[in-house]
Amino acid sequence: MTEPISTPKLYLKDSPGKGRGVFAGEPIPAGALIERVPVVVVPAGQWEQTDKTLLVDYYFAWQEHSALALGYGSLYNHSYQPNARYVRRFAEAQIDFFALRTIAPDEEILINYNGDPTDDAPLWFHALP
Repeated sequence: MTEPISTPKLYLKDSPGKGRGVFAGEPIPAGALIERVPVVVVPAGQWEQTDKTLLVDYYFAWQEHSALALGYGSLYNHSYQPNARYVRRFAEAQIDFFALRTIAPDEEILINYNGDPTDDAPLWFHALP
């Protein structure tokens, strides 16, 4: 069992053009762990059914499977200029989210869905800048 961790206060609110987004409730310093979330791994043979539901917009690639992140994990919006990054921890079935720079209170926390914060490859949807 992992030890409890302290994470910044986070909250959800509408994000223009993106639906709901995750926002910082207090300053988050560069390099800080924002959130560590467990995932539910969906085996490859079962994902095809889920792929026909709204969950298709909320999953992470997970080795040869897919995974839904719990906590706020599946609700972070995309940006090609993210202020946060994620690290998949396969052995622990968890994802860690870290601040790339200081994030101000009430600022939306954004990740690059491509995984690498500098990867500007096209996504499966039209991404806002």
